[in-house]
Amino acid sequence: AARLYRLAADQGDADAQGNVALLYLQGRGVPEDIGEGCRLFRLAAEQGDVRSLLNLGLILLGEAAAGRALPATPGEAARFL
Repeated sequence: AARLYRLAADQGDADAQGNVALLYLQGRGVPEDIGEGCRLFRLAAEQGDVRSLLNLGLILLGEAAAGRALPATPGEAARFL
C-alpha cells in the first residue's frame, strides 16, 4: 500500500501525500522519518488538505514544545491550526 500511495503522492495528490506522511511518522512500510512526514503534510496542506493542515500544526507545536529541531516556530505551527 505504501508504494501505491507514494506513486500518487509523487504526482501531487494531496490525500495521498497526507496518507504517506502518516506512514513516515509511524514507520509503516517506510523508514520512520518525521522530516519527510512533515514535508509531505506541508505539500498537502498547501493544496488545502484540512487533515494535513491540522496534523502538521499539531506536530510542529509538539516538536517545538519538546525542544526538537524542526524548521518551525510555535507561531508558524499555529498558522496551520
